Order: sequence, then C-alpha cells, then structure tokens
Amino acid sequence: MSRAAATTSSYSITMRLHTAPDHGVVGAVATAIAEAGGIVTAIDVAESSHERLVVDVTCSAVDADHAEELQTAAGAVPGVTVHKTSDRVFLLHIGGKIEVSSKVALRNRDDLSMAYTPGVGRVSKALAEHPEDVRRLTVKGNSVAVVTDGSAVLGLGNIGPGAALPVMEGKAALFKRFADIDAWPICLDTQDADEIVRAVELIAPGFGGINLEDIAAPRCFEIEQRLRASLDIPVFHDDQHGTAIVVLAALTNALRVVGKELDSSRVVVAGAGAAGTAIVTLLLAAGAADVVVCDKDGALSRDDASLPPAQARLAEVTNPRNVTGDLHAALTGADVFVGVSAPNILDPEWIADMAEGAVVFALANPDPEVDPGEAAKHAAVVASGRSDYPNQINNVLAFPGVFRGLLDARARDVTVEMMLRAAHALAHVVADHELNPSFIIPSVFHPDVPGAVAAAIREG
Repeated sequence: MSRAAATTSSYSITMRLHTAPDHGVVGAVATAIAEAGGIVTAIDVAESSHERLVVDVTCSAVDADHAEELQTAAGAVPGVTVHKTSDRVFLLHIGGKIEVSSKVALRNRDDLSMAYTPGVGRVSKALAEHPEDVRRLTVKGNSVAVVTDGSAVLGLGNIGPGAALPVMEGKAALFKRFADIDAWPICLDTQDADEIVRAVELIAPGFGGINLEDIAAPRCFEIEQRLRASLDIPVFHDDQHGTAIVVLAALTNALRVVGKELDSSRVVVAGAGAAGTAIVTLLLAAGAADVVVCDKDGALSRDDASLPPAQARLAEVTNPRNVTGDLHAALTGADVFVGVSAPNILDPEWIADMAEGAVVFALANPDPEVDPGEAAKHAAVVASGRSDYPNQINNVLAFPGVFRGLLDARARDVTVEMMLRAAHALAHVVADHELNPSFIIPSVFHPDVPGAVAAAIREG
C-alpha cells in the first residue's frame, strides 16, 4: 500500500502559503505535496495582488510527522513561504461539537409564562402526582446519558475524564445525527465502581437510557450488572453490546458469502476483555457451538486454574475441544477469526492454515491485528474497523437504532433477544443481490440502518 493510499482526514491540515503571483508556483506546490505522499484536497486563493498570492492548500497526511513533512515540502518550493498551518481536526473541536437548543419559541412574555414560570409549575405538579408521565412531558423520553470514567478511551487507554470528553461529545453527535436522540456526555472524575454506580443512579431520573462508554474491564462488567439491577431504564455498554451486534450481523453475511453456517463453524476470538466477552456471549446465543477465546497467553481452557474470574467464566462456556497453545494453534482449521485485542498479533501466513473460505475480522483500533490487505491474500472475507478498507465494523451501525427502539418502547432493559433481533435486522439491510466479499455490512450512512435496528428492538 502506498503512503498516499494510507492518508486520512484525521490528519488533515490547511497551509496558508505566500507566493509570487504565479499560478505555476501553486501547481509546483501540489506536485511537491504529492511527491511527499500527501493528497491535496483543496486549493483556494485567499488574497491576490500584483505583488503576491495568498493561497490556502488543504491536504491529508498519514500522521502528525507526515503532516510536518508536507509543510516542509511545500516550503521548499522556490518562491513559497508557509505563513501558518492549521490542523483541521483541532479547528473542528474548538468550542466543542454539540450544543443545547430550545424546541419552543421564547419570543414574548406569553411564551415565557408557558415554557417557564408560572406555567411550568402546573406540569411539575402533574408529574408529582403521575410520575409515569415524565417520559411523555419532558426530555427524558428522548435522552441518553453517555457515561465514562475515561479509563479505556479508543486505543488511547486510561487518559481520564477530561480527555475523554471529545469522544463522548462525538458519541452524542452521532446519536442526534442517526436517531434524533438527545444525548449528553457525562465524564465522571472517579474510577471507583461504587462511586460510578451511585453517580449514575443519582442522575438517572433525567434520562431515558444509559450508554456506558470506554470503561475498562473488568470494572465495566460489574458497573453494568449493578446498574441493570438498580435502574428502571435500559443500560447499554456500547463497547460490549454495540460491538457484538455489529460483529454478529457482519458475520451472518460473511458466512452467507462463503456458504457456511454459524452452528457448524469453528470460531476463534482474540481478546477476552469487554468486547470479546460480549461477542462470544452473543455468538453462543446465536447458535455458535465451537468458539475458542485467546488472550495474550493463548487459548483459554477450563483446565487452567490460574485464569482470572472473568476469563475463567469465558473458558467454562467455550473451547469444547479443549484446544491449547497459542493463537496460531487455535487458528489451525478454524473458519472464523474475530480480533478485538491488539495490533499485529496475527501473522498473515497463519490464515493459510485456517479452513477454506476463511473469514477474518481484525477489529483492533486504530491498528488491526493483521493488515487487511495482507489478510485478503489468504481469507475469503476480511473486515476491519478501518474506513479505508471494505467492510468497516463500526458501532454507529447499532447504538443509535438500539436506543431509538428502546426509547420508543419505553423499555426498562436490554435483552439478549433484542440484540439478536437487532443483528439480524442489520445484516438484512444488505440485500441478497448486494452481498459479496467486499460488502457484508451496510454503510453507516445507509438510510435504512437506524430504522431497521430500532424496529427490531421494538418488536419485543
């Protein structure tokens, strides 16, 4: 893969250049950036005079170091001065990505007296007498709290609640964009399970659902279980359940492509954390009979008394053939690999030892377990979490529709049956005539996705 092919809008910069009034110089800048491996996406003349041109050149780089190389390349063109450079990702985040807006007009005293005092007092009194109407008469009926402690943010690890806030803002923006749900980022300055549970319990009256996000395992399991037991609104851990729904949907279609059935397929899951545990749980509920889970030490076996409690519980319900050894040993003869673990743990050559028609899901972010391009040399179907390859496994395919369905149904809980229905509905957004090795899951922008998932959730 060429360096230009690996560029991304995540590292998009705009350089303001001062040049002589010669458009040939602008062309030379574009050539220099291309030769340095960048992709020019826009060239705009900001100012023009007889003495000089002021030109804004926007381009995509591979990473931060590469962005600096592109600035150096542009500045090396004779007659060009790089006046300043703006990082477009940081510009987009200035002031945050979400805001609160009023749904009702406040134009005069009459409006104010109905929306606020004294009119609002009548509504509050009615709700005190009939609390079952809170969802109907307040934002609670369309609101979700996106809760994190900042302990497992994306691929960045334990970076704390402040650093997690841009991610939670982004999640809230996705809720609004794809399901018209009002979501609020709640970043808690504690990583104590008791304090997190109590904090969520205290704010729960204002929300119709709780989306737990980026909380490290095994603490996330305890927090989710306790909140599900104590709250009368659904609690959904997207890193677990959202991932599992999308993986099952994509795997359903991948197996259709290669002509196999889940109940007769051998599946290897790399990663025994939150996502891996949820994926395994949902695969077993969907009918998988032969699942082997591997962590950094190899296959989990019920004969291994040294396993921590969470891994021991996984071992009890998986690995029916009692496979031992490393990931390579577990993969030999397997039909499916699902990775939610760490970068570059899977040698592409090992895929050749899998069964014919192998399916490989390398989902570690931002760097997958195996390069998808290399994996495709041996596997029949490849998926990853990356947007620059086909078959992106992205949680946004699930959680907006899931919560839309939960809120509409005024559900009190999220069940395994709901998640199975959601995965089935998501899989079948891809029509039979569209299905092929490079298209096993719909785009996140497919207009039918949120509605199909929401309808599946509401069915129960």
